[in-house]
Amino acid sequence: MAHPYHHALSSVRSWGGSIEEYLAVHAWFDGSKEILADFRHRALRHHAEGIFMSERLFGTTLTLASGRQIPTRWIGEQHVREDLGHIPSFADWARAIRPEPWMGRSQALDLVVDPALATRGGRS
Repeated sequence: MAHPYHHALSSVRSWGGSIEEYLAVHAWFDGSKEILADFRHRALRHHAEGIFMSERLFGTTLTLASGRQIPTRWIGEQHVREDLGHIPSFADWARAIRPEPWMGRSQALDLVVDPALATRGGRS
């Protein structure tokens, strides 16, 4: 698995600047390794929506010390392509999740917390 440092080095080779200027964006993509230290961590941020989330978090562009502006989306797209070879959607990841019975269990919370609904016979 690539380290954010190596992704940042790849960004430097593509657009100039220094490793430190790109490291935060690449570290954010791999931050999910804190909770799952294998390839499955990528399901949380390595997709099209994750790329757009990084843009909201870090801004539309990253301004290098030289003054050059690099679209944050380019950096995210580079990171995901380097890890997966393409940019999947979140739906692509979700389709690969094997449903388990506990995932669909829920209680009718609205009836529990709103007694008026329960006395009227449920939801409308």
